[in-house]
Amino acid sequence: MTEERVGELIDTVAWVLIVEGRILCARPRGKDVFFIPGGKREPGETDRQTLLREVTEELTVTLLPGTVEPVGVYEALDGAALVRMSCYRADYHGTLTASSEIAELAWFGYGDRPRVPPVDRLLFDELHAAGLLP
Repeated sequence: MTEERVGELIDTVAWVLIVEGRILCARPRGKDVFFIPGGKREPGETDRQTLLREVTEELTVTLLPGTVEPVGVYEALDGAALVRMSCYRADYHGTLTASSEIAELAWFGYGDRPRVPPVDRLLFDELHAAGLLP
């Protein structure tokens, strides 16, 4: 019997923005895959602090802290790493614009599911089942 070992845990926070049945995704510079906007926490940061910082860094908008609400936590293997993605909804102020670290923004429907990593696909599945991502 072979036991599969999980390498590192990648703990991320993501912002779920759905408009007219499509979810906002971002492709970082130098990568081919799209992700739900967000990122890894800095030492000592809470989920909310990470979310606010990452979204501003990536999309040049400001999330309104009082509107942050949890969506869910998803975990999936991606290679040897276990990726945990804590997802939140929140209202924002400003104009969505890709920062220097983001090559492209896109609005995805459920049919675009193969273009995102395994952990993001779990979120897509749940949103699709709820009728939020046709």
